[in-house]
Amino acid sequence: MTAPALRVRTWVRASMAENNTGLLGFLSVFYGSLILDGIALRRTAYGKYTLSFPARTDRDGRKHSYIRPESDAMRQEIERELLRQLGEREDFEPAAGGRP
Repeated sequence: MTAPALRVRTWVRASMAENNTGLLGFLSVFYGSLILDGIALRRTAYGKYTLSFPARTDRDGRKHSYIRPESDAMRQEIERELLRQLGEREDFEPAAGGRP
């Protein structure tokens, strides 16, 4: 069985104040018949684009992911594909940073 394709559904740009902390915006993504919301696009201190997946923090400060890639290799593959798709979108223009 082949895994469903990932496809960017929506892109919402973060505010300028949030951009200063490295947060560029949020993605909603189709994965087969699922919609995965709340995936954050960030720029690291080294200028690299990276995705952060939604999680909750428990009362002890530990994070628990709602969704996440099963491995680092899968995370890299997902990032490459979604960043490629974002780069093709006319509505993608992160503030002060250019395109992936």
